[in-house]
Amino acid sequence: MISRALSARRLLVLLLLAMVALLPATAGAATFPDTIRLPDGWQPEGIAAGRGTSLYVGSIPTGAVWKGDARTGRGDVLVEGQPGRAAIGIKVDRRNRLFVAGGPTGMAFVYDARTGEDLASYRLTPEGTAATFVNDVVVTGKGAFFTDSLNQQLYVVPFGRGGRLPGQDKVRVLPLTGDLVYVAGFNLNGIAADRGGRALLAVQSNTGLLFRINPRTGVTRQVDLGGSSLTNGDGLLLTGRVLFVVRNQMNQIDVVKLNRSLDRGRVVATLTDPDFDVPTTIAFQAGRLYAVNARFGTTDPQPARYDIVRVG
Repeated sequence: MISRALSARRLLVLLLLAMVALLPATAGAATFPDTIRLPDGWQPEGIAAGRGTSLYVGSIPTGAVWKGDARTGRGDVLVEGQPGRAAIGIKVDRRNRLFVAGGPTGMAFVYDARTGEDLASYRLTPEGTAATFVNDVVVTGKGAFFTDSLNQQLYVVPFGRGGRLPGQDKVRVLPLTGDLVYVAGFNLNGIAADRGGRALLAVQSNTGLLFRINPRTGVTRQVDLGGSSLTNGDGLLLTGRVLFVVRNQMNQIDVVKLNRSLDRGRVVATLTDPDFDVPTTIAFQAGRLYAVNARFGTTDPQPARYDIVRVG
């Protein structure tokens, strides 16, 4: 479903431009299911696209990761849950490693995206920190950057030569300065990076503001959206200068067209789907946009049904 004053043709062109670099030559010949069922009681939040037509979805309370095929809709648990772990935002990098934000654990976890092998774990916040929520992650050529919704800082896991994972002693805190000001509630949530990793974008869920972040200095600059608000902003997906913003409780995805410097933009479309039930994060796979339903507010989440939705 499409809202706002934007024709279907203009939106189609916009989406095709955003997806064209990722669209395999054979993708158009396949029929992909509209929804993909996750294990009952999974309680997902993050979704990531991997090699081929693979999709990965984490489980908030257990830290487990499910791997499935967008083409067939079939999948299985790749990483079993463990006590003391959680899975919020997730990303797969070009070396086929799966990076997982650990939410209230203050941890980050890295797995082999093919085998599920545990490659590394990092404590991002000091042990015993009472208030932390490591929410989302983006991976660039320099390292992995994690947001904390309760503390005004990013956590950086810098890569070594050839993208090698570092030791715990290399992990650092990047304080955020400039326009961003944390207030009560959930602050920075989803995070994305431009193609070269020279700029990061992050959404502040409670204020609806979008920020451009210098990944070296932590200086933030509010992105001018012409008065538009992105309240309840969650997962982000940046392709070129097109930014997709999931607004979870609103059951919609806003499409933002940004300028070249990523400091100004406008909301040009809003995507909805009848199958949305509090979507949180999105991924492109085989030129298609997929959102995962977190179903926050479900009375009894343990036996509840959870799905991935192919948007459009």
